[in-house]
Amino acid sequence: MPLLAAGPGDNPRYLVPERRFVAPEARQGVASSGEAIYAIDNSNIGKYAPDGARIAAFAGDPEAFPHLNSCTLAERELVCAASNYPATPHRGTIEFFDPETLAHLRSVALPDNPGSLTALTRRDGRWWAVFAHYDGKGGVPGRDHRATMLAELNAQFRAVRRFAFPQSVLDRISPRSVSGAAWGADGRLYVSGHDKPEVYAMTVPPEGDVLRHEETYAVASFGQAIDFDPHDPALLWSIDRDSRSVIASRIPASGVQR
Repeated sequence: MPLLAAGPGDNPRYLVPERRFVAPEARQGVASSGEAIYAIDNSNIGKYAPDGARIAAFAGDPEAFPHLNSCTLAERELVCAASNYPATPHRGTIEFFDPETLAHLRSVALPDNPGSLTALTRRDGRWWAVFAHYDGKGGVPGRDHRATMLAELNAQFRAVRRFAFPQSVLDRISPRSVSGAAWGADGRLYVSGHDKPEVYAMTVPPEGDVLRHEETYAVASFGQAIDFDPHDPALLWSIDRDSRSVIASRIPASGVQR
């Protein structure tokens, strides 16, 4: 892996892959239930055993599911962030699936769309979403990747708090946007870009509306959506688009430096 600069005040840290297997759907992101791994690709989801054996699949109508971006397991459902990328104006939905069979259960349209919904993650009973903005394709006039935000959502999936990403992260993901986000067991939010082999550890500030960039990790994958293993909370799953692989890497226990 290339030598990459660290986040503010930190030493470079490299996440060495522990597991890896090929999944044809590994183009947008990956999710983990602890027992199974889910690879996401626009209109398709593949369910895999930890050894890489395929268990089930969902093949959606591209008209109905143009851009599944990321998924996570919550309350015995596979919950996915979906958008209409690259179409504008931005329109996001949250798609619910049966994690056993991958049968589609329901769709919830977001009441407002302050950007293109790319990631959805849950912490302490609350949903957090990333609303991306883009330079060029999929973008809207007057805004670029710097307008990307993290929002805390209420029970109706309406944004109640919004946070901007710090310049140190925006500079690294430019000209792309944030494609993945997952809360770690250490209380930090881990986010990934679109095509750089990096993951950024963030914290929500006690005051203000700009996230804090705590640390940068170099990873053996190039975007996009990520997820932690609920049975092994230090195990971070990511994808490598070029090789259509899902990869598991371990966040070091010494990673949090306060």
